Amino acid sequence: MLHAHITRRFTASILLVVLISLACLSGYLLHFFYQNTMASEQAALLLNARIIDTTLSDKLYQKDPQLAGITDEISRQTSLRITILDNNGAVLADTSEPADKLDNHLNREEVRQALSGSSGYGSSIRYSNTLHENLMYAAIPVYRDDTLIGIIRTSTSLAPAEQAYRQIVRSIAVALLMALAASLALAFWLARRQLGPILLMNRDAQKITKGNLSHRIRLRTGDEFDMLALTINKLTASLAAKIKEAQADAHKFSLILEQMDNAVMLIDPQGKIIEANRKACELFHIQESMLPHHSIHLIGSALLSEKARQIMKSNRAEAFTMQYETHTFDVFLSAFQNQKAPAVLAVFHDISVLQELNQRQAEFTGNAAHELATPLTSISGFAEILREDDFTSPDDSHHYADVIYRQAQRMTRLIQELLQLTRLENKTYQAQIPQQIVSGNELLQAAAGSLQKKASAKHQQLKLIFSPEPPTIKAAQDLMEQVLRNLIDNAIKYTPERGCITASCQTDKEQVWFTIQDTGIGIPEESLPRIFDRFYRVDKARARKTGGNGIGLSLVKFLVELFDGRIQVESIPEKGTTFTLTFSYASACESVPPSPDK
Repeated sequence: MLHAHITRRFTASILLVVLISLACLSGYLLHFFYQNTMASEQAALLLNARIIDTTLSDKLYQKDPQLAGITDEISRQTSLRITILDNNGAVLADTSEPADKLDNHLNREEVRQALSGSSGYGSSIRYSNTLHENLMYAAIPVYRDDTLIGIIRTSTSLAPAEQAYRQIVRSIAVALLMALAASLALAFWLARRQLGPILLMNRDAQKITKGNLSHRIRLRTGDEFDMLALTINKLTASLAAKIKEAQADAHKFSLILEQMDNAVMLIDPQGKIIEANRKACELFHIQESMLPHHSIHLIGSALLSEKARQIMKSNRAEAFTMQYETHTFDVFLSAFQNQKAPAVLAVFHDISVLQELNQRQAEFTGNAAHELATPLTSISGFAEILREDDFTSPDDSHHYADVIYRQAQRMTRLIQELLQLTRLENKTYQAQIPQQIVSGNELLQAAAGSLQKKASAKHQQLKLIFSPEPPTIKAAQDLMEQVLRNLIDNAIKYTPERGCITASCQTDKEQVWFTIQDTGIGIPEESLPRIFDRFYRVDKARARKTGGNGIGLSLVKFLVELFDGRIQVESIPEKGTTFTLTFSYASACESVPPSPDK
């Protein structure tokens, strides 16, 4: 039991309290005995001095040969040293030394106290170099008719009193040691009695922490330890219920994971697959016996291996698309904080069917555009001829020709944008798009310059704000000009006359952002999430009036993301709309890959 730290602390605490208490008591007793002994000695000296005062006649307080004999006789009977002084402090008689050899005693401490104090006596203790012991002196003044006629001083050796005091000290020390021994035994007994329940609960708690949640603390002490044991038992029961519930949830999630259509796997820092669900094993031909030694390199995707390594370093989630055999996956990677070691959670969503549908849709759009291109071009040509011809009803003829022409031009633009989208969605074509370091200020100037006349025709103010620092991005210059031109053109279309369009380009040496802000009619809040969808138009009637076809913003978003940018839109109906394009800053010294056709 003494091996327990709490037992040693408890025992030491009890001993410390006892030791301090006994030390205080011993100090008080020793002080009391010392003061009492000194007071008794002083009282005896004073009493003898007063007896001598009554014995001596007044004439003896002058130089008298009989005085020495009288004092010697009294000294032999009382064993005291007696000194008689006159009123000036001169020694008249002394039982230890001849009076004529002693100097004046008026400045002795006990004499000064006797003459100046209100108590009527004086006392002091001094060490005698002759006797090598402490002596106590007591003096009283002798008055007759309020006149000082002499001083009587008595003194005695303190050796007997000091010897008695030392005996008392030894006795108290022995008693103190005996009390300490008894206290030590009592402290051990109390520690065993009071700390026994704690040690018992500690042993039981250790069994519970090792997983034996069915174990309970059985303790009956009749005090607060019973309540503590009951609380621990309730806590253990609650913990067991929570663990059981967690195990049930884990089993449920395990079933869900095994039955889900998405492939899920856990990858360690060495690229080995720790865990994989049933779908992952089926898709990637993994057997249970291969885990956890199967490496993702055997899947044959260097992209997956590289992305997993990046996620492990950056501790960020990332999604990308990968091809495996005949399947196309949207892969989501996220850092997974495992108790043993960090890992990466990979979720594979098979989008092969969706990709096929999108591909068919793209092919249909391309085919439809090619089929419509030729007749629409013919319509546009005949419409131009019709506008220049003179018929019987020229006004009507011109009106019809204008309608045909506008519709033909609108369809032509639609087909051109669809063809451009179709080309841009082709991965091979995307890889062939030449990108270079271009100036954001120059892009904005070129895009806005071509639309300045259109804004002036509506009496609109087109303000351009350029960055004082060179804002450079990596993109295809003509396509980026098209993006900015589309956004500024839309701002002009949907801003009333005498409105204001502000186009700006800014940089902070980390990012470059373009802002196109207008004071137009705005976009309803419920339409904001869908404005980048193909063919989506907020107001079809207004779109027909302004020439919109629902392709422009979709193309803008596609091109922005193609150049690793992002686009955001904020709008308040009847107050205006703000488009913000954000790109990574590209230093002019960055290397630009050569164009594929070079």
